[in-house]
Amino acid sequence: MNVHHLELFYYVAKHGGISEAVRKMPYGIQQPAVSGQILQLEEFLGLTLFQRRPFSLTEPGQELFEFIEPFFGKIEALASRLQGGVAHQIRIGASEIVLRDHLPPLLQALRAKFPKLKITLRESLQQTFENALIAREIDLAITVLQKKPPAGLQAESLIELEPVLLVAKSGKIRSAEEIWKQDKITEPLIALPPDEVLCRDFQQRLAKMGVDWFPSVEVTSLDLVETYVLNGYGIGLALRVPKAKTRPDLRILPLPGFPTVSVGMLWCGKPGSLTRMFLDELRKRAAAMRAA
Repeated sequence: MNVHHLELFYYVAKHGGISEAVRKMPYGIQQPAVSGQILQLEEFLGLTLFQRRPFSLTEPGQELFEFIEPFFGKIEALASRLQGGVAHQIRIGASEIVLRDHLPPLLQALRAKFPKLKITLRESLQQTFENALIAREIDLAITVLQKKPPAGLQAESLIELEPVLLVAKSGKIRSAEEIWKQDKITEPLIALPPDEVLCRDFQQRLAKMGVDWFPSVEVTSLDLVETYVLNGYGIGLALRVPKAKTRPDLRILPLPGFPTVSVGMLWCGKPGSLTRMFLDELRKRAAAMRAA
């Protein structure tokens, strides 16, 4: 049997499906490639290893998984022991803005101390990071924090950010007050998913003001909020980030009286030495941003 096919099957069985396996594997591979290679494995064996919808292992699939799991499941631990007990790897989840504008210099400092350091970066939203931490798929997340972290996770706030609205400079709106005074707000709202802290707090404040204005365009990152505002899709809900470069064609509208959003670090259990070092670097950078 092809060992790579067995490895792919291990991740599919472990994570309960091909699409989940693709998202959580430690290296990049496209879903069609995984599907094709799993089919080759099944054709070689002349067996169906799992039912696709809903996902469930067949009896032969369960037997195969139990056979290969001790090997593939212990590779990382073996590597750590061979390296003297120090795992030279750090897996970080963060927003696109953090990954692009803030992490590179911090990771460079870490790599200077550990030249062979393996870095895994994942871009997503708060809820996904919380689930990934609990499943031990990442070591640390830099994300918006809830008032109380989920059970099993530890949180530390780094900075409070102000919510703002983004409008195109070519438009006529120059303040949020002009929007609230409308009998019916006609401009579409572009925002993150409604369960994100930023959107939830924003809608709660609007409700207290007696204003109805719900997202017409839902996106998965603050960068996309800017992009869709610039392309004329409406007004964007975003955060004012210190030292961030706002696109010249955008106007920022402050939202006085709206609650700030806490951005910080989330981790699970006792952090390893690399993670502790990175936490310290994040604290220093956050202190510099607050001072700015």
